[in-house]
Amino acid sequence: MASSYEPLSEQLQDARQRTRALTADLQGQQLFGPKLPIVNPVLWELGHVAWFQEHWCLRLRPDESLSSSLMEGSDALYDSAKVAHDTRWDLRLPTLSETLDYKERVLERVLERLEREGDDPWFLYFVQLAIFHEDMHAEAFHYTRQTLGYADPLARAAPPAREDELRGDAEVPGGSYLMGASRNSGFHFDNEKWAHPVTVAPFRIARAPVTNREFLEFVREGGYRRRDWWSAEGWECKQASMPRYWKGGGEEWLERRFSEWVPLEPYLPVMHVDWHEANAYCRYAGRRLPSEAEWEVAASLDAGNARRRYPWGDSADGKRANLGSAARVPVGRFAAGDSLAGCRQMIGNVWEWTSSAFVPYPGFVADPYQEYSEPWFGTRKVLRGGSFTTPARLIANSWRNFYTPDRGDVFAGFRTCAAEGERHT
Repeated sequence: MASSYEPLSEQLQDARQRTRALTADLQGQQLFGPKLPIVNPVLWELGHVAWFQEHWCLRLRPDESLSSSLMEGSDALYDSAKVAHDTRWDLRLPTLSETLDYKERVLERVLERLEREGDDPWFLYFVQLAIFHEDMHAEAFHYTRQTLGYADPLARAAPPAREDELRGDAEVPGGSYLMGASRNSGFHFDNEKWAHPVTVAPFRIARAPVTNREFLEFVREGGYRRRDWWSAEGWECKQASMPRYWKGGGEEWLERRFSEWVPLEPYLPVMHVDWHEANAYCRYAGRRLPSEAEWEVAASLDAGNARRRYPWGDSADGKRANLGSAARVPVGRFAAGDSLAGCRQMIGNVWEWTSSAFVPYPGFVADPYQEYSEPWFGTRKVLRGGSFTTPARLIANSWRNFYTPDRGDVFAGFRTCAAEGERHT
């Protein structure tokens, strides 16, 4: 999205404050944790965030050479393209205080350079890249805390519980639509580039994501025991008889939120389900996942041939969506963020799986940070829309997230489409 959402200096400091809020209480063994393929050691990840910011905003020269780092040996420690994931627990990392000092020295120098060179588009591009990179790692720290059962430092008193559900489908007419980011509309990652026509058949898409109540019905109907509702790969990947972080039976069901077990709230969107679980539910319900083209059309539809940057219009407005917060809200809330098609919470609350594989758009060209998209094409599925912890500055209708179909640790749910009719894939 455009960097004009707020001054870059404020974005830099806000991103750093978010990182601090999500990691400042961790100590000792929590800075490493178990060696799992879906997390990084927190101590390594903190240093990597600083290294990335320094690499692109301080060290990179116009001729693509690099100046020296503020930390000797940082490239051998923190370059994620070269340091294999499983080796990150075994590195001789700087201490926590040394790592935090490195992070703050880098940020201070980036802010100083921003004051001097705030009119240099080349430099500003990399500042925005570094901000969004830290935003994404802050969300990953949140995932790590959930995966490892650490307390949630952003926990707040829950609002009074009430029924808040939204049912039914929105009807979207078929036709030729533009999909992807528009040129000259601010910062975009390379996998969003550029807007191109897609043909979509008429379809009906749920106005809201699938709720805990709805997914619990699937569980009670034997959803994790009925092989005919699962793909062969999904059945092979399935590890349990219910979603991650659920336990219970009969009338009493609990969900683990970070370190606490709490009653399952029926009208929250289901979360921590992987792509295979979402598809199994769809087969049970006689529905299907939307393609990412359908998702973007439903979110972006406007009068005539125009389209919207956000479901509600073209202006960023974090108050119209559950973004940058501490927890999910029921699916019926944030009516002011509805798309013209009538869909709610397409931005915020939970990421939403689509049926689509993560592939490049026509004419794809990798941006300077070449490792961001290209290595993952064809091996991931696309998610859209952001979660409750995603900053408002990061997300828009064209933003593409991507994970392997077995990843249920992320803050992801899904919405469904009516099964009839052809669809763009």
